Amino acid sequence: MVHVWMGATARYPARVTGSSTQLADIDDNPLSLRRGHALAACVLVFSLLVTFGAWEYARVKEARAAEAEFIRNTLDVAAVVGSRLENYEIMLKGGAALFASVDRPTPAQWRAYAEGMGLGNRFPSMLGLGYVAYVPHSRLPGLQLEWRDAGHGMLDVFPRGVRRHYGPVLYLEPRTPLNVAAIGYDMYADPTRHQAMTEAMETGTTRMSGPVRLLGDPAEAPAGLLLFVPIYRTGTVPRSPAVRRETMRGWVYAPFYVDHFTAGTLRGDPTVRRILVEDVTDGEPIPIYAAGDSGEQDGAPAAFEHEVVLEQFGRRWRMAFESHPAAQAIPQLRNLHLVLALGILASVLLSAIVWTLVRTQRRARKIARRMTEDFRRSEERFRTSMQYSAIGKALLDSEGCIVEANPALGRIVGLDPDSLAGVHFESLFEDEGPDLKEWLTHEDGDVNSVQRLTRRLHRAGDLPRHAQLSCSRIPGNIGQDVRGLAQVEDVTERIMAEARVHALNRTLEARVAMRTRELSQANQELESFAYSISHDLRAPLRAIDGFSRVLAERYGGNLDAAGRDYLDRVRAATARMAGLIDALLAMSRLSRVALNPESVDLSQLAREVVDELKAAEELPGLQVDIEPGLTAWGDVSLLHNLLSNLLGNAVKFSAGRERPHIEFGQGPGPDGTPGFFVRDNGAGFSQQYVDKLFRPFQRLHGQDEFAGHGIGLASVRRIVERHGGSIRAEGRAGEGATFWFTLPLEPPDDAPDGGGAANPGRRA
Repeated sequence: MVHVWMGATARYPARVTGSSTQLADIDDNPLSLRRGHALAACVLVFSLLVTFGAWEYARVKEARAAEAEFIRNTLDVAAVVGSRLENYEIMLKGGAALFASVDRPTPAQWRAYAEGMGLGNRFPSMLGLGYVAYVPHSRLPGLQLEWRDAGHGMLDVFPRGVRRHYGPVLYLEPRTPLNVAAIGYDMYADPTRHQAMTEAMETGTTRMSGPVRLLGDPAEAPAGLLLFVPIYRTGTVPRSPAVRRETMRGWVYAPFYVDHFTAGTLRGDPTVRRILVEDVTDGEPIPIYAAGDSGEQDGAPAAFEHEVVLEQFGRRWRMAFESHPAAQAIPQLRNLHLVLALGILASVLLSAIVWTLVRTQRRARKIARRMTEDFRRSEERFRTSMQYSAIGKALLDSEGCIVEANPALGRIVGLDPDSLAGVHFESLFEDEGPDLKEWLTHEDGDVNSVQRLTRRLHRAGDLPRHAQLSCSRIPGNIGQDVRGLAQVEDVTERIMAEARVHALNRTLEARVAMRTRELSQANQELESFAYSISHDLRAPLRAIDGFSRVLAERYGGNLDAAGRDYLDRVRAATARMAGLIDALLAMSRLSRVALNPESVDLSQLAREVVDELKAAEELPGLQVDIEPGLTAWGDVSLLHNLLSNLLGNAVKFSAGRERPHIEFGQGPGPDGTPGFFVRDNGAGFSQQYVDKLFRPFQRLHGQDEFAGHGIGLASVRRIVERHGGSIRAEGRAGEGATFWFTLPLEPPDDAPDGGGAANPGRRA
């Protein structure tokens, strides 16, 4: 036989000895390795320098941008604080305008104005809106009487004491318990409040007090501020301080907490980690607000710091801001670190690539040397296989001529191998074969395609021989006209042996056909014999039964008890013999009846059998469970006979139970094979006698215990086997029995239109 040979030809050996030596000299040169190492190191250093330079430039640029953003945010915060204070001033001046339009607003009017301004919603940091009167000592009693006459109760001015001027709180909205408790409080008695009120009176402008503790606040309460707007009896601001003092009427003021005010201003600013607000109006810094983390807990210093000085309403605030650490203050720093890591990784990879290229070059040279040596050895192996192979081999060119032949081919054709060079390969055969030249030159891209055929080979000086020929296309070397490899094997002896085997097979088939006809004739004769014997036995049985009945009817009175008992036994034996004959005939019919398979609803068939059994005799307490939807492929009448025997046996052997229970269903059997089953809880049987169950006329129970002829299960087995299935049983004495059987679930593939004999197909 011819096999594909993918080696080079023996006529064209490779000459690579000199180049192998040169490659070996180059690979062993240590200078080449040192140069490769130096080049990889230079690439690594240069790449790292470029990476660090670019990263430093980007880092400084991002830091400056983040610092500018931080400073801009701090300025915005200071501007928002100043803007909110100005809004407070506008609201207070609105209250002052109310006093200019009305000689003295009533508490109800003041409350309406405060509610209209929406203090809680628009100014959440403001604790109230109030009015403080400017009262000389001589006018204080009159103010108290006037206050009482207006129905506001007694005006109690506190702290008590004699002073030249008083500044009691008359109005303060909203009327919370703390604000109500502040009515009558003399603000002019407190030095900090006094200073701010005096400056507002003398300058005619809005003034803000220093940090004070608001009335009613506990010691741990945050510091508060008061904003004062002066009110003059003239309705306008007099030009000189003296006139202002003479015409001074009071102040509209607003108390507020510094921390609430500032925290509300800073809320939502992600760039500021810590803020410190100090009052530096008098030179000595007084802390009035501090918020945020100082950075001492986590040890991370602030990336940026900035101070803003805010001068407003006669006070000077210094606001010191600290940013988050650099990792948070410069959001792009993390990306820059990632870029730096990627740059370092890229530098290392680039250096590794350079080093890998150097090593790859060396490895390529080693591989080239090894492949050259492998090629030389392959040439030697091919030459050896051609020379010593027992199968004839020949290399063919594009014209189908022999380029080289091995000695085995010369022995097969009876010629010298050297004389075959240049001979057309087709000239060696007597019969015609495919066009070998066209097949060798056809370009279909499949160089491994193989042709196998048997041809008649012409052998010089001898009879023609049968040869098994295999041709395969193989590629030749560059410039070499080699297209195919042909292998020739002398199979003459094998073909002759096969011919002898075929002759013996034909003889054997004839013998088998003859034996089959003889067996069929014997079966027919046996069935005819059984049928005739059963019919011939019926005549004497009928005679015995008839004469016994006449003897019992006419002469029964003349017989004693023993005689009548003998007569009854004769009639019972006659009836049993008739039943056995009927059973024998039924079994013979099971083998002869033709199958008419179709799809059968076994669940419905089982329900019909149970109804027939219940109609035949009373079955008190019997419970029968039939699984719905069970179907099989088989003969309806035979399957009805099968279920009648199995369910009838289950009913018969369960009759002695208090609660007889029978099941018919489908599931995996004891060995895991799926099938149908009939299970009962009756008398059962010993498992050691299971082989006797399906033998004709074999019984495990006496006739006095359970009546029967012993052929029911034998008939069941024959029906199942005719459908291509199998049946098995399992049970225990006194614990019931289970019969498992398989049937085809679908018609076999070779069944004509769903009919014909049932063959073993897919079974339950």
